[in-house]
Amino acid sequence: MGENVKNNVKITRMNASITQEQLARRTGVTRQTIGLIEKGEYNPSLQLCVAIAKELNKTLDELFWEVE
Repeated sequence: MGENVKNNVKITRMNASITQEQLARRTGVTRQTIGLIEKGEYNPSLQLCVAIAKELNKTLDELFWEVE
């Protein structure tokens, strides 16, 4: 996962005033998993990407599309 992707998830989550713990509970993963996604150290499944996008009220493209 590239720099833009990890920043999109973290920035969007923070702008929504949602903690990593809250997002984790809402998407069925651990806080550590959300942290790793935000650092670009974990490649989430499509199912998890959809769940994160839904909770953050964004499209998959807005959160996970990487422009080179």
